[in-house]
Amino acid sequence: MKMMLKRYSLWTALVLMALTVLLGSCIEDGFTTSSSDVLAFNTDTVAFDTVITLQGTATKQMVVYNRSKKQINISSIKVAGLSSKGHFHLNVDGIRGDEFQNVEIRGNDSIYIFIEANLDEMEQNEPTLLEDRLEFVTNGMTQSVLLSAWGQDVVRINGDTISRSTHFTGDKPYLIYDTMFVSQGVTLTLDPGTTLLFHDKAAIRCAGRMLANGTVQEPIYFRGDRLDRVVGSTSFDIMSGQWGGVIFTPPTMGNVLKHVIMKGSTIGMHCTAYDTTRCALKLVNCVLSNSASTCLATAMCYVQAIGTEFSDAAEEVVYFAGGKVMASQCTFANYYLFKIPTLPIVNIFDVKFDNGTIGKIRAYFDNCIIHGLTSDINEGVLNDYDVYLRYCLLKSEGHDDDHFINCVWDGDPLFLTIRDDYLFDYRLDNESEAIGKGNPALCPPEARYDRYGKDRLATGAVDLGAYVWEYVPHDEDQ
Repeated sequence: MKMMLKRYSLWTALVLMALTVLLGSCIEDGFTTSSSDVLAFNTDTVAFDTVITLQGTATKQMVVYNRSKKQINISSIKVAGLSSKGHFHLNVDGIRGDEFQNVEIRGNDSIYIFIEANLDEMEQNEPTLLEDRLEFVTNGMTQSVLLSAWGQDVVRINGDTISRSTHFTGDKPYLIYDTMFVSQGVTLTLDPGTTLLFHDKAAIRCAGRMLANGTVQEPIYFRGDRLDRVVGSTSFDIMSGQWGGVIFTPPTMGNVLKHVIMKGSTIGMHCTAYDTTRCALKLVNCVLSNSASTCLATAMCYVQAIGTEFSDAAEEVVYFAGGKVMASQCTFANYYLFKIPTLPIVNIFDVKFDNGTIGKIRAYFDNCIIHGLTSDINEGVLNDYDVYLRYCLLKSEGHDDDHFINCVWDGDPLFLTIRDDYLFDYRLDNESEAIGKGNPALCPPEARYDRYGKDRLATGAVDLGAYVWEYVPHDEDQ
């Protein structure tokens, strides 16, 4: 028994001695102090896209690596502060602040650093580049990562009412919070190049008139205020539901929108007039795209759509309830990204009012394309409706009759869209069945040039849809 106790005690002593040596070695040699042991980074630049001044940004991140076997102590992490206009704020390994000392990283380990930008006004109309450095001091050595952002000043509109006729210019974007109202009898004119940025749920309600005078060279943009990227080079334009929408309400009349690109809304564009004798809404070479409900919905009004793309919606792409519709050289397409749509691309019908009267629909679709992941037009016989589709390409199988005239049935427009790659381009590929299938007599003068400035009548054969076909080179052509 005594012998066993002695052996056990000796073994215990040896173990304790070994642990003491190991622990002493860790305490003594745990941190590297060599100037050759420095940090490594997953990037040399943290770049923000265009940043609205006086407004916070999404968070960027970077990784800091310790490639040494021993622990390393970062004496200081801070933004150099090279510009009085820029403020970059840090979160280092879960702790917020602007400057950090004695940050430790274990051997062969790493930490995350999160960066936000909040920029002062640049006092410029155009985006202005701002750069700074994120500095790291380790073992007496200084390393840095470039921080960059383009600051954009804006005109802020917060729940304002436009009560007298007003011009918005293209000098700098307008950032709209809440809802902007355009009063009855008032005209809001948007000059070429105007950009309207909408914050979450922000919208326009117009009882007066809107004149949007975009051009090929200077289109007008309605979009959300997220100017950064979703992933890689993919713009936030692909995200629906970022802002409210544009709503024209009675007694609105005479709205004309040319070369307007509207994307990412929740409800799209609505127009209600209860007057079909005058044109309430005219769209020329516009794009209404990527809505969380419907791109365009009208009720009992006269609407003209010329050379316009209506694309990608969670519900119908367009919804016409009574009234008068004249659509020429338009593309109606639905390859919505966030769910498979089930409603028809074009939903069109009469309206029955509470007093029993009927608001009849009268509609002409000329030289148009209707195609996508769901049915092209709501089911039913059109014999009781004053609706005509002339020289249109349709997804459905069918045949011509009094309401469908010289249509391309079961057609494939071969859009350049690649949904899986987040590319939504509704121009035509080389073998498209829409090329040259239109009727020049149904192409109104305002539709002669598409929104890229291409002449529909240059060859004498009119292509269907909103865009003139141009040869597209492919890899096999090389």
